[in-house]
Amino acid sequence: MRVDAFDFDLPESLIALRPASPRDAGRLLVVQPGEALADRAVRDLPRLLRRGDVLVFNDTRVIPARLNGLRHRPGAAGLRTEVMLHLREAPDRWRAFARPGKRLAVGDRLHFGEETSGACGLASLKATLEAKGEGGEVTLRFDLSGPALDEAIAALGALPLPPYIAGKRPTDAQDATDYQTVYARAPGAVAAPTAGLHFSDALLGALDAAGIARRHVTLHVGAGTFLPVKAEDTDDHRMHAEIGQIDAETAQALNAIRAKGGRLVAVGTTALRLLESATDAEGRIQPFSGPTEIFITPGYRFRAVDALMTNFHLPRSTLFMLVSAFSGLETMRRAYAHAIEAQYRFYSYGDSSLLFPGEDR
Repeated sequence: MRVDAFDFDLPESLIALRPASPRDAGRLLVVQPGEALADRAVRDLPRLLRRGDVLVFNDTRVIPARLNGLRHRPGAAGLRTEVMLHLREAPDRWRAFARPGKRLAVGDRLHFGEETSGACGLASLKATLEAKGEGGEVTLRFDLSGPALDEAIAALGALPLPPYIAGKRPTDAQDATDYQTVYARAPGAVAAPTAGLHFSDALLGALDAAGIARRHVTLHVGAGTFLPVKAEDTDDHRMHAEIGQIDAETAQALNAIRAKGGRLVAVGTTALRLLESATDAEGRIQPFSGPTEIFITPGYRFRAVDALMTNFHLPRSTLFMLVSAFSGLETMRRAYAHAIEAQYRFYSYGDSSLLFPGEDR
């Protein structure tokens, strides 16, 4: 499909720079086939789902994946460099997006920490640039490995807020709490599974009381989620791999719930993409561990997910393509036109929607 089919005019003022407070105070647009759009609130979720349904959460935890350093090369002046880690390939190796990527070369040494910050008590961290890809992507082999590397990244890195937020205000201490779900467990993401940011402990308790089950999967969201689609046709766009895991107990429990008539509700596009990656041709979710590059556009046949809770996405993004595949392109055009007119807040810190399969998908 042509990418411009997923374009729309979004006022910049509707991109949220801070989340709603408390977390579950956000608005929720319910998109149900054959029914009028319904303006509700996130805290209404226990009344919008049915006893016996199951919410599937992505329990990844965001790490401080933005590192600032200096390039060191024999005979050349130091070059200030920023890298955004996005995919761990080995205990000492990460793929990253680097700026300025064009001025880096294989074999360059990058130094992060004391030498660039001047701060006392910070460990230094060094890496060798092993490979270069397209769009500023590089492969870095760090001098540290495993937990020692994790500790250094935690000490020296910065929280990677999305560029449309970070470009308008600096990251602050409040973001360290706001940009993490209350159930985050497994470190490794460089972007939050943002639909989950709406859930408070109180809302989780209300869902439990309503008989709505909860299960967790893990997909370490990569920085590729922020990359614009530059191709003119969706067939020419390449998704970056992300690492996911669904254990055997969770897969079995989700299959049992669906067999009893319960609906599987993915909390966020990341949970949906992982579930669809793990589902076989007969519609049964299998244990999963490894990378997924699944790219969902209209025409995709969903096998695992019965409903989707997701925030409002940017024009021409892979995420708007995904929701258009799920509920139908024309349905989502109408829903987004309504959301813009009603002043819903968009993207990572914005409001949310509850989508059901569309008749025109």
